Amino acid sequence: MPLEAITKMLEGNPITVDGIVIPSDHPLFLVIIAIHVLAGLTCVIAGFFAMVVRKQKGRHTKAGKIFFGSIWVVFITACFVAFIRWEEDYHLFLLGVVSFVSAAIGKRAVRMKWKRWPLYHISGMAVSYIFLLIAFYVDNGKFLPLWKEMPQVWYWGLPLLVGLPLLIYTLFKNPLSRPFVRPHR
Repeated sequence: MPLEAITKMLEGNPITVDGIVIPSDHPLFLVIIAIHVLAGLTCVIAGFFAMVVRKQKGRHTKAGKIFFGSIWVVFITACFVAFIRWEEDYHLFLLGVVSFVSAAIGKRAVRMKWKRWPLYHISGMAVSYIFLLIAFYVDNGKFLPLWKEMPQVWYWGLPLLVGLPLLIYTLFKNPLSRPFVRPHR
């Protein structure tokens, strides 16, 4: 079925839920958005949990698997929405690609034990989380309290301004990545 036919099929009237505008009230579109939102929320929680627990097999690994599975669902649903609303949402597709590919690199690095895998794992997962937040704020910031008062550039910049220094700090602090970031002389 051509993309135009799918787009036409899912057309509906925009609705507002808690101040957030949803572009279509078509039931299938709403189901996809609901899955997307639940998977995104799961990513935020699982990703945060993976960041703060001890880095060893067990809770960290389980949270990481949940994060990766959820980011996969977020990416697939975001692709679907972006493709049927390309002119409005192509930038969200690009953010989703960066987020998903970064997580895939992070997962692959630890699974395959690449040389210097801790650098790739930590960086990949952190970049994935940062771009997940950027996509959320770029899409929804204009509807959120406090955020709607900020210039749009902050939707892109604030997650980077907070996330990148935390990533750099973690790379220098984490005993697995420290030797690669700050080698002994």
